Amino acid sequence: MIPVLSHPGLAVGRDGARAVTRSLPEEVPVALSFDGETLAVMMASPADLTDFAHGFALSEGVIETLDQVESFEVVTHPNGIEARFTLSDDRSEALAARRRRMTGPVGCGLCGIDSLDQAVRDLPSVADTTMRIARAEIAAATDALTHHQPIHDQTRAVHAAGFLRPGEGIVMAREDVGRHNALDKLIGALAQAGIEAASGAIVLTSRISVEMVQKAAMAGCPVLIAASAPTAHALRLAEGAGMTVAAFARGGRFDLYSHPQRIETGASDVA
Repeated sequence: MIPVLSHPGLAVGRDGARAVTRSLPEEVPVALSFDGETLAVMMASPADLTDFAHGFALSEGVIETLDQVESFEVVTHPNGIEARFTLSDDRSEALAARRRRMTGPVGCGLCGIDSLDQAVRDLPSVADTTMRIARAEIAAATDALTHHQPIHDQTRAVHAAGFLRPGEGIVMAREDVGRHNALDKLIGALAQAGIEAASGAIVLTSRISVEMVQKAAMAGCPVLIAASAPTAHALRLAEGAGMTVAAFARGGRFDLYSHPQRIETGASDVA
């Protein structure tokens, strides 16, 4: 399966209609299976699926480190794709104790959870990280991310998540039709590359919602930068986890919310 397909259509305007061919993003059901049982089925772009699966496993707390995966394979089925894990004994036991279903459409990060406690789970603190970022890098982050979005360039219909390291710019990015999936892909890619999430900031093309803060905190990243708005609940979670949130970052400007001490703003009231 490929992430972009060409599809014919009609472009209709004031002067009539004309035949066009558009590049459209593909989305397929991806089953995430652990020890022979499916934990989640997510609609996702069929690219970087190894990154996606490992990022999902890390951000959802199925595993804590990559060495807890004994085997992994991606299997293509007639109706979708299966990312198949075999876990170490300790993680298998932990997963059996908290197994839940999360089948949902694109953009639904909390579908299928079976208790309110799971929606507001405790997060690890990222307050102890010493990383700092200059305000110019924050202001330029989402614009820099656009240079790492080839699927978006073709389709104008996918989200991206990138990793910004101070002084280096965007060093890695992943795309998907789902914003949560793009973030999971990035988290998985960072882990497999041996890059500590605490060494930089995650940059998003989307809004900052509760589940985006949860996933970033589980990855150990202390800074979230987004082109759009945060939710109020997401900011409460970020504050509690010690995470810096910079939102509306576009056109050389941004709003700075929780834990502004990591950002060199030049303003004495927030420095």
